[in-house]
Amino acid sequence: MYRRLLGLLLAGIAAHAHATDPAGVLGGYHWQLDRATASDGQRLDALFAHPDKPLQLDFSDGHLRISHTCNVISGSYHIEGHTLDIGRLMHTMMFCADKPLMAMEQMASQRLQGPLDFALLGNDAQPQLRLTTVEGDTLLFTGRPTPATRFGSTGTTEFLEVAAHTVPCKAASGAARTCLWVRQRHYGSNGLQAGPPGTWHVLDQPIEGYAHRPGIRNVLRVKRYVVRHPVEGQPGHAYVLDMVVETHAQDAKH
Repeated sequence: MYRRLLGLLLAGIAAHAHATDPAGVLGGYHWQLDRATASDGQRLDALFAHPDKPLQLDFSDGHLRISHTCNVISGSYHIEGHTLDIGRLMHTMMFCADKPLMAMEQMASQRLQGPLDFALLGNDAQPQLRLTTVEGDTLLFTGRPTPATRFGSTGTTEFLEVAAHTVPCKAASGAARTCLWVRQRHYGSNGLQAGPPGTWHVLDQPIEGYAHRPGIRNVLRVKRYVVRHPVEGQPGHAYVLDMVVETHAQDAKH
């Protein structure tokens, strides 16, 4: 009985947060498309070109980013009542030979523009976003928490150069393994390198979202988050890939 009452209380708190700060909820998750139907109930198949990489929406400070399409799509948005009003969308100009992906991009651009009726459903653990167009098409997205939501902080931006080769290291258990060999890089607000790089050192933890390829040297922009309650023996911070700044092929032994 106690657990049921607690569950109802938490659901009520989550619903109140959704109602009072919808922009905050939207910004706390990556929204991935789960279902899409036209006004006649037919599935909008073109929006599911690659099921392993579903159409994704990200909201931040009045700005919308649509990804997992051929080009990145972005535009402004604002919320008024139960209306999400998305402004004119801009596309990057990448050539796309993947026709299904291009069709998905075109349909997404058509559906995700102008005034949309929106509703936040579920709770903080399993949030959903339902968007309905003026024509009656319905798109249902499921929220995956952003790193800032998972770690409870905005994170610090850093630049790491990752060598083309890895180096031997040891796990907390003492077992032998390999680790990334990295050094810090510094850039000014103009995007130009500022000052000399840091010294090379072992990074004895993964960078979330980054897969190392032997023989490839990368400069990465990462976010470093404080882990508030780390597991014993685990680092007190986490690195999450933000973007790849430079990529160079070279001999794996630098």
